[in-house]
Amino acid sequence: MPGRIIVLPETLTNRIAAGEVVDRPASIVKELLENALDAGATEIAVDLEKGGCESIRVTDNGEGIAREDVPLAFARYATSKIGAFEDIYRVHSFGFRGEALPSIASISRIEMVTRQASSPAGTRVIIEGGEVKELTDAGCPVGTSLLVSRIFEPVPVRRKFLKRDMTEQGYCLDVITRLALMQPAVKIRVSAGAKPILNIPAVQDPAERIALTLGQDFRRQLIPVAGEISGVRLEGFASRPEFTRSSAAQMYLYVNGRFVKDYLLNHAVMTAYRRLIEARRYPAVILGLEIAPGDVDVNVHPAKMEVRFRNPREIYSLIAETLGGAIGAGLTPQAGVSAMSSSAGPAGTVSRIEEALRRYRVSAGSEKLVFGGLSSRKSEAPALPPLLPPEFVNETERPDERGRFSDLLYIGQTAGTYLIFSGDAGITLVDQHAAHERVLFEKLRRQAQGEKAVGQRLLLPEVVSLPPRDYHFLMESLPILEEAGVEVEPFGGDSIVIKAIPALLSHAEARALILDLIADCAQASRDLPLDERREKIFTSLACRGAVKANRDLTGPEVTGLCRDLDAIPHALTCPHGRPLAVSLSLYELEKMFKRR
Repeated sequence: MPGRIIVLPETLTNRIAAGEVVDRPASIVKELLENALDAGATEIAVDLEKGGCESIRVTDNGEGIAREDVPLAFARYATSKIGAFEDIYRVHSFGFRGEALPSIASISRIEMVTRQASSPAGTRVIIEGGEVKELTDAGCPVGTSLLVSRIFEPVPVRRKFLKRDMTEQGYCLDVITRLALMQPAVKIRVSAGAKPILNIPAVQDPAERIALTLGQDFRRQLIPVAGEISGVRLEGFASRPEFTRSSAAQMYLYVNGRFVKDYLLNHAVMTAYRRLIEARRYPAVILGLEIAPGDVDVNVHPAKMEVRFRNPREIYSLIAETLGGAIGAGLTPQAGVSAMSSSAGPAGTVSRIEEALRRYRVSAGSEKLVFGGLSSRKSEAPALPPLLPPEFVNETERPDERGRFSDLLYIGQTAGTYLIFSGDAGITLVDQHAAHERVLFEKLRRQAQGEKAVGQRLLLPEVVSLPPRDYHFLMESLPILEEAGVEVEPFGGDSIVIKAIPALLSHAEARALILDLIADCAQASRDLPLDERREKIFTSLACRGAVKANRDLTGPEVTGLCRDLDAIPHALTCPHGRPLAVSLSLYELEKMFKRR
């Protein structure tokens, strides 16, 4: 309803501004960690209560804040990083706009204790609702400690959107992990409810920091990457093509030490892996760009997760060519040369740069490039056991209004993926992966509803090292995994040991099965109720165990698949909701050939 124009009160504008910077506890952790790094901290401790929803304490051994500057630290647009507009393009620090602390203070209570090395006493300040309530001397070590509590108390509607405590804790651990990977010389300790959950010592070798943060298994799959062009330097690590994930969650990209989510960088990485990995699979990379501050704009958004480059063409080319060369060098000559010549050669790279730059110029910051068609070649798949072991084949046939797949005449296979059937009413095409996925999903669900889960014990148990948030998710999901026939146990620290996988999926590789399950269950899925989480986990297991595209099926395998589909009432879609079969009636065929 239109009305008079008014100037909003400062308390309201502060809360509105806070919504751009602070949307959950993890945002607070991010801002406080970056402040600690800007203060030169070499040791940082993070203490979370109820996943950070109740309180967050971040303590560092940085240079501290002078007493006279303490109140100013909580004033909007107060900063020590810039003095003129042009300084924005020369700043090397994480924060410079003077919004983080006042934004946090406007939606919580803050108690800060800080001391500089030159001061005999420290300063203690309490901020509530953005206002200084107390300012006194205090005894404390050099550095700064901030305790943030009553989070979102002034804006209760925001608190309603928070997830479970464990989910919010997972988001906090994500932020800490991203920072830890690019700051190997900083010691980081994290506790939750006074219980230590992460303790990463300072190291000199970035590869050692990766092993400490993401696990030794992860580190073993990485190859070093280094390149430079026009003063822009790229360094980091990238996974071998055989080590992939079902999501881009393990693509860590940094610009001047700052973690970013940039579609141009993502597209350049995927270009380097073109034709080397399967479609809808993603590599693991940890790459850092060092670029002159004046050549990159990090001021696109208050959270500074998006950037804009002055010379995007050079950046894209540097990543695609350097990464492609490193991957090729890490492959055997037979596996690497031919693949790299068709995917990362100059002509191919130039065309993909042009495509990415066109999208870069016209796209909004939140829009993402879609990278598809990773492989046009038919992959050679090793022979697999029958789709279902004999003990799992259901001989019961339940015809429904759809008719029975077993009554159709199997003609053959096309595109290595679709099974062609002929019947009295027309032609039916079946997606072999979607159909088998549905069969496996239904079997897993029946096991959970009372049937005894049958597990295939591994001859040699697999030990897997995980990031902390993934370890905690897996431990929370143990009852669901047991229902499916997966036997997993803690193995010290953040490692697990896999002792058995479902007999239905006995042909699958145990380590890849569990790691893909973790990747499939993104953070949003981890907050689902138990029944919905069970469906998500079963869907992932079924998807990983189902027969893949580009694999020729034998006649008996097709017959068995049809029989199993007939045993499932209304088997029309895969667990993801995609159709598993499409029919063309004789009437439709005749219309296509102008016979009607």
